[in-house]
Amino acid sequence: MEEKKVTWLELFYDLLFVAAISKATHVLLHVEHGTISLEHLSKFILIFIPIWWAWVGQTVYNNRFGRDLASHRIFMILQLFFVLIMTASLNVDFDSNYIPFFIGYIGSRALTAIQYMITQKVEVSNRQETARFFGKYFWLGIIISAFSLFFDSWIRYAILYAGIAIDILVPLIGRKHLVKTPVHTAHLLERFALFTLILLGESVISMLAVLQSDKLTGSSILYAAMAFVLVIGIWWQYFENVEKNVDKAKRTAGQTIMYGHLFIYLSLSMIAASIQLLYLNQLDYRFMVGFIFASVLLYLWSVMFVLYAYRYKHLKPKLSIIIGLTVLLGVLYALNMSITVAPPVILAEIMVFFLVFAKVTHR
Repeated sequence: MEEKKVTWLELFYDLLFVAAISKATHVLLHVEHGTISLEHLSKFILIFIPIWWAWVGQTVYNNRFGRDLASHRIFMILQLFFVLIMTASLNVDFDSNYIPFFIGYIGSRALTAIQYMITQKVEVSNRQETARFFGKYFWLGIIISAFSLFFDSWIRYAILYAGIAIDILVPLIGRKHLVKTPVHTAHLLERFALFTLILLGESVISMLAVLQSDKLTGSSILYAAMAFVLVIGIWWQYFENVEKNVDKAKRTAGQTIMYGHLFIYLSLSMIAASIQLLYLNQLDYRFMVGFIFASVLLYLWSVMFVLYAYRYKHLKPKLSIIIGLTVLLGVLYALNMSITVAPPVILAEIMVFFLVFAKVTHR
């Protein structure tokens, strides 16, 4: 399989998603009565998933069929416009911005489906079959979501997300087609790694928010320093493995990368919000401890799931390491629930955990 490189337009495409991810993450900063309400947690997920899927849909098309031609650039630029509309509409008040959100998301997905329809006319054999499958069945989710315009209240959102759910399931249903047209693994891993950088950028923004929330003091600088080391630990663990320990020549449908990274991205957004929420110390203690440790646990399991599938066979982490890290996290959680400690201490524990995580999973 010929080498595929990330284009400048793909990098520019990612920039618009920086703002979208930032808006989704900020939903978690809405604290009410010492907790993040179930409503805001749900809205965070419901906002995040369409952003992720819109990005994944076009990224995977680019990976399999994209060529740096004028026609392809036009489609990408048109998508950027719809992503801009979707990003501008993102708000905890869904009702007031539903139409622009719908236009932005559906416009983006429809353009990707149209590209598959055009591609099927010029491809042959298995590649044509794959393009025809997506060009046909992606419309199913789009059309179902479109019916949401005829309803209001919770029914509108149920129909919208039913369509999105079907859209997300299409690649799983069509796996038999996709394995015949494997992804460019090196390119796909690079694209998802670049998006991971965007999520790490959210943690940097949280550090800046800590430093700017009040006059610079020794405690705020120390807290930001620990948060910085924590982010470096995540970076070390993730990128050292992606760069050196995974088989980039592996021929697969790429679904482990696609779906596994949804949970990696969700957890990174939650960790970014946790950095700021810990410093503000506005959350109920037990909720705060549960939220941040759940975020780290989600990251641990999801990143190990992805890396385990793609690491070289002789470098695959032992099950005992994964269990050991899980137990370590559980012990820290239990200690914090039994003995009340200051938020900076919790941050320090998470910081040390990620440094240990990076060390034991890197070879």
